[in-house]
Amino acid sequence: MNQDNRIIEDMKKLGLSEYEIKAYLSLLQIYPVNGYALSKNSSIPRSRIYEILDSLKKKQIVFEETVEGTTLYHPINPKVLINKYKDDFQNVLSHVDEYTNQLYQVKENDNKLIVLKGRNKIIDFANTLISKANKRIALSIWHEEIQDISEALDKALSRGVILRGVYFGHTNPYEDLVAHRRIERYLSEKNERYFTMTIDGEDVMSGIVSRGADSQVTWTKDIGFIELSEDYIAHDLMINQYSKQLTSNQKKEFEDFSDRIRKDYFGFTEEEFKTFK
Repeated sequence: MNQDNRIIEDMKKLGLSEYEIKAYLSLLQIYPVNGYALSKNSSIPRSRIYEILDSLKKKQIVFEETVEGTTLYHPINPKVLINKYKDDFQNVLSHVDEYTNQLYQVKENDNKLIVLKGRNKIIDFANTLISKANKRIALSIWHEEIQDISEALDKALSRGVILRGVYFGHTNPYEDLVAHRRIERYLSEKNERYFTMTIDGEDVMSGIVSRGADSQVTWTKDIGFIELSEDYIAHDLMINQYSKQLTSNQKKEFEDFSDRIRKDYFGFTEEEFKTFK
């Protein structure tokens, strides 16, 4: 998406139509102008231009003056426009927040399990949860997914939120995440990317995110599920931290021991297990 299309899509989220956006952007470049000239400059049909200008005047985004019998149009200063929308949306959000919280009855033991499907929807919801984090985020995450939540993570860290967890990849972008030691072996066995995230000890998302539209995670506020997920991440982090401080011989002995335990636990045959190593 080029820059022109991107700004139109962004401004639509402010409640403006495409023609209103094009008229305003055109006015920013050349003003004051009459309706005929604006129609030509913006490629808005002459049959629609005055209707569009009327709408923009009502929204206080465009204003007019009459010079020698000709009506000329000016755009509102962009900085004033931004402040106007900030104030408008802040007021709207405050009213919505106040009213909805009066209606909403908080359930102390909300232990429902909600299934989220589709990788894009999962990532969007993860970013939403991260944006409300106040204290702590714990993660078990692969490189492919961390790229899509890094902007929200960075903002959370700038607010003083603590980050802990395990990273599966080769270019760990966060010093507070511990790189997993044997991701190739992990993939050869599971052939999937798993994602687990807890937020402030209040929310947890966990599931598979490597299947595109068929990806599926579970989200819940159930305290037992949250604590189980925290323990899983903490245990994985501990094992990887421990492995890092071993000598080469100690590390080989430790990994061989871990492999034998894993083989016995899952009941892999010798042939199956050889393909994982």
